[in-house]
Amino acid sequence: MTVNNDRGTNEQSIVAATLLNVDRVGLSYKLGKESLKVVDNISFTAKKNEFVAITGPSGCGKSSLLRVISGLQQSSTGTVKVKGNIVSGPTDEVFMIFQNFALLPWKNVLDNIQLPLLSRGRLSQNDARTKALKVIQEVGLKGFEKAYPGELSGGMKQRVGVARALAVEPEILLMDEPFNALDGLTAEHLRGEIYSLLIGTESPINVVVMVSHYVDEIVELADRVVVLSNRPAKVVEDMPIDMPRPRDKGSERFHHYVDKIYSLLT
Repeated sequence: MTVNNDRGTNEQSIVAATLLNVDRVGLSYKLGKESLKVVDNISFTAKKNEFVAITGPSGCGKSSLLRVISGLQQSSTGTVKVKGNIVSGPTDEVFMIFQNFALLPWKNVLDNIQLPLLSRGRLSQNDARTKALKVIQEVGLKGFEKAYPGELSGGMKQRVGVARALAVEPEILLMDEPFNALDGLTAEHLRGEIYSLLIGTESPINVVVMVSHYVDEIVELADRVVVLSNRPAKVVEDMPIDMPRPRDKGSERFHHYVDKIYSLLT
């Protein structure tokens, strides 16, 4: 008798391709005798080479959800899994770029990028330096190795954050409002550059999850957008963005997605 294993093989392939699984995650804070629910029953997945955007009203809990995914904060309910393993704390497979870049002002560009490499204790000082110098060149910061954060523009600080992420080679990169602190022209220029650095054949990063409240930015970058309601945050819609790249911001289809997301947010 011949047994058909196609279904089992297909299911295994789906599981293998799903690198991130957010399953019924909830988050509440204790306020004296009261409990404030911030995030409620949120579920979504991210597959290899997928760029997922999370959006919702200001203060709805987007950044809190990102911290739960990163392992920096424990959820009250539900689980987050990376490659099938439950996230119970920070992991080498996930790296987060914070909204304020989180650069140490007393360390120069080179030292800021080397820091997470050395803190993991897996590389020598020389190897960490070599790797840091390589990504500095990749993100267009060659010549600024000895500059301090206070001497850098917002766009350059963001490049340091991206360089740090590329250096540690996570499989999943989380970005919290990555272009929010930049002027419009700088943000426009960096979006295309950073996308090609993060999701490319040479990049170690397989999934990007970005929190943003800029709808045009989401439609330009994301493969899917998870739209959240106001607090407590719930998933209103998990919507694919079906457009070829590079995306034409003047096209009717681009504006269709922009209008649809706005309608879900209002």
